[in-house]
Order: sequence, then C-alpha cells, then structure tokens
Amino acid sequence: MKRIASIDIMRGIVMIIMALDHVRDMMHTTSITQQPTDLATTTTALFFTRWITHLCAPTFVFLSGTSAFLSMKKTNDIASTRKFLLTRGLWLIVVEFTLVNFGLWFDIHFNVFLFDVIATIGCGFIVLGLLIKANIKTIAIIGLAIIFLHNLAPLVPGAETSLFKRVLMPFFAPGTFPFGSGKIFVMGYPPIPWLGIMLVGFASGRLFEMDEMKRKNLLVKFGFSAIALFILIRAVNIYGDSFAWAHQKTAWFTFLSFINVTKYPPSLDFVLLFLGFMFLILAAIEGIQNRFTKITCVYGKVPLFYFIVHFYFIHLLVFAMIFMQGFAVSDMIFGFNFGRPKSGSGIELWAVYLVWVAVVIIMYPLCKKYGNYKMKHREKKWLRYL
Repeated sequence: MKRIASIDIMRGIVMIIMALDHVRDMMHTTSITQQPTDLATTTTALFFTRWITHLCAPTFVFLSGTSAFLSMKKTNDIASTRKFLLTRGLWLIVVEFTLVNFGLWFDIHFNVFLFDVIATIGCGFIVLGLLIKANIKTIAIIGLAIIFLHNLAPLVPGAETSLFKRVLMPFFAPGTFPFGSGKIFVMGYPPIPWLGIMLVGFASGRLFEMDEMKRKNLLVKFGFSAIALFILIRAVNIYGDSFAWAHQKTAWFTFLSFINVTKYPPSLDFVLLFLGFMFLILAAIEGIQNRFTKITCVYGKVPLFYFIVHFYFIHLLVFAMIFMQGFAVSDMIFGFNFGRPKSGSGIELWAVYLVWVAVVIIMYPLCKKYGNYKMKHREKKWLRYL
C-alpha cells in the first residue's frame, strides 16, 4: 500500500502549527506567568495563538493510530506489526524522557520528568500492539467509549488520598509527583484519554482503503457531525468538559468561553471539536497537489525527527534572546523556566510569529535531507523508529 499523501500533508500542517505553540511557550514575554486561554487576562490574539495549536496533539495521536493500521495492511503480518508497535512504543517512552525532555528543559540534572505527547503515543502503541488481533469494530468501540466516558473518572467513589485514586487518576488526569531529592514527575498527557483517540484513529484506517471520492465524502460527514455534536453538548453545558462555559464581559469573550475547551486531559468537547476540524481539513486536501502540499509533506514524512530537532533549535534561540537582553548565565533558571531568568525576559507576540516562521523555514532543508536519506535507505530498519 503506497503512502497516503493527505496523511503526510495533514501531519505536516500540524507540525508547522505546533512550532508556533512551542516558540510562544518558550519565548513570549508572559508565557511563564500567564495562561494564554485565561479569559480574565488574555487578548484575542494571544488566545487564538494558543487555541489553534490545540489541533496538533489530537491529530498527531489519531494519525499515529491510522498509520499503524496502514502499516499492518501493508505488511499483512500481524505478528511483525505487534512487535513493531511494542518496540516502537517502548522506544518513544525512552525518547520522551531523554532527548525530548532535555530538548525542552535543557536541564542536565533532569529535575523535571515530563510525560508528554511522545510518551503517551508510546503507551498507545503498546496497548494497540496488545489489541492488534482484536476485531476492528471492537477496537473502535473501546476507543469511542474512552472518548465519551473518560470525563466520568473524577466521579469514581473514594477519597482523593486513597491508594486506589492515587494509582488510578494519573492515567486519566494530569498531576505532579515529587520524588527523590527535589525531582518532579509531571503527568502532562495522561495516557487513557489519548489512547481513545489513537484506537479510533486505528479503526479509521479503513477510510484510507476506500477510493478518494468516497473517503472525502465520509470525512466531510464525520467532520460536520463531530462539530455539530460538540455544539450540542457544549450548549447543554452539563457534561463534556471540566469547565463549563459562562457569560463574559462581552459577547465575543462569551464565544471564546464557549470554544475554550480542556486539553489536559482532552475532554469530550475538545476531541469532538478538533477532530472535527481535522476531518474537514483532510477532506479539503484530498487529491490536492501544489507547492503548499509538497512543502508540508516534507515535514509530515518525518514528524518525530522534526519534533525532536525543533526543540533544540528553539532553545538555542531562547539562549540567544536571553543574552541579547543583557542577562548572564547566573540569571538563568532551568526546568519550568526553560533557562529564562525569573522575570524581564521574552519577546512580544508579533516577534513570536517572526521567530516561528524562521524556525519552520530552517527546519525545512533538515527534514527534506533526512526524509530523502530515510527513503533511500529502507534497508536500515532503525530509521523506522525516527
């Protein structure tokens, strides 16, 4: 089975958008002290700079499941697919706590261990590998059940301090867990809610076995249905998100409250809205071949390589920014501050966009060169892991 161009294009689009969030998070003047979606303090520009990047993680996780399905169909060997998913899953967890964590924090002491999107995809691959022999419908039902029901997890009876809750909840909700001498484990992407997205993505791989027109029509139907269901559930305002929307100081900010859905963990409303957008974008790019799609494909074919390398490049820019603003090495605070001083550093939002564009442009030749190398050396199996 040949590569599906729309998957690479979609993945490339979200990788490009993702870099905007990471540049903002690491370099914006208020990123350390302000939540960009806090309606009490944010601006429209800052809100949407963060909000649009919510598309990235669910798309990345969903398409990881889809790619696993297509890989299984390509080899037609369930045993080898299971082995690959299990080993790749373990590898991604190792990569998260080494290359990715260091690229994010640049802390040689590794005082913060962040369980983020790469690790949760790794966990998803491991579970998917164990379920690989199950019926596709069964996998789809499990995935949908998780997506629609995981918001009920906080209602599980028992004290929050009980052993059961302390063991269970990190799989469903974010949390911080001190250990050792001053070290912290942060559960940023609890694996169960994201597993639901991956399993549905795996089951949706069947869409890409259909002819292009039929697939496009179904993607449009799925996209509008998901968004319509989001509007309905969100309007009822009882279930679907940890935070209900509320009337704000203006009608516009009330609208922002309505679409301000919870990513950590990904609520039902969050998943419906952003997977709905993903389906519509996939439908729009089906069969499209132009300069834009060729460029985005370059990023989309090597997503893990892009993900790891771009963190290191952005962090070098963070250091350059700090020194250009007159700070010294002694002022740098690593860990959650990314090496930035306690206060006074950072760039304005307009400059964040300029840096973002520069990062994406510079990453292009690196991704193209690595992608070409990967394509020319298919005999090197280790390349499948990066």
